[in-house]
Amino acid sequence: MKTTDRNALIAFPILILIGLLVALAGSQGGTSIAGVPLFALSVGLAFLIQWLVFIPAYLLQTEKFFDLTGSITYISVIAIAVFFSKGADGRSILLAALVVIWAIRLGSFLFSRIQKAGKDDRFDEIKPSFIRFLNVWTIQGLWVTFTMAAALVAITTTSRKEFDLFAIVGFLVWIFGFAIEVIADSQKRRFSANPENKGKFIQTGLWSRSRHPNYFGEIIVWVGVAMIALPVLQGWQWVALISPVFVTLLLTRVSGVPLLENKADKKWGGQADYESYKKSTPVLIPRL
Repeated sequence: MKTTDRNALIAFPILILIGLLVALAGSQGGTSIAGVPLFALSVGLAFLIQWLVFIPAYLLQTEKFFDLTGSITYISVIAIAVFFSKGADGRSILLAALVVIWAIRLGSFLFSRIQKAGKDDRFDEIKPSFIRFLNVWTIQGLWVTFTMAAALVAITTTSRKEFDLFAIVGFLVWIFGFAIEVIADSQKRRFSANPENKGKFIQTGLWSRSRHPNYFGEIIVWVGVAMIALPVLQGWQWVALISPVFVTLLLTRVSGVPLLENKADKKWGGQADYESYKKSTPVLIPRL
């Protein structure tokens, strides 16, 4: 067995354990169905969907439906949580709507992008290995769980509070972040579609203010969601605030900014205009 496969085999139960711990923590003070916490059932569903889609994905050796499955998971889990939640209030409906809107937009954007590209190079070495490819799908289940933890806790909790300043401010923060993300992605898509820009890097629009404005918007989106959910959190449910922290660490330390910065450095590193752009433009938080 290859070292990479052996490490993946060791990582698999660890990923499951982390998911179980989050499920237990978020279930405190929440609605139950037949004695089983709705939050825990929702987390289990997030993983189950990934594993079901993994089967044909592995057999066909394709990653084309990976991102789309992630979005469908968000929508499915949130919809089921709202449906079975006792006394879903305005805060719950708002959170569900924001997550669904975000998931539809991001899922359609990523699916359209991979359809045009034909494949995702990140999966080339992973797909042939059963356990490594399975782990990628399992990690996506964990990603869904961590990211929407705050929204899911607020929807499934038995603690309800009137619509308040947290909900209003959180909603406005979400709109701000969502707008930045959508505009940034749209600007880059138009830039890439222009044949005159082939081989060039984008440094106009929001991209003149930040090297990764779409990621900045993404982080702000989940900060807004956490703010809306904040007033109803109690006990171990406070672990749900890991949501925006997780998104921030993921995008700035793991799979987002580091990968794209490294790719850009290899492609344009040494060019005067690129080095000047890097020097004058913040990595994430846009300059005014």
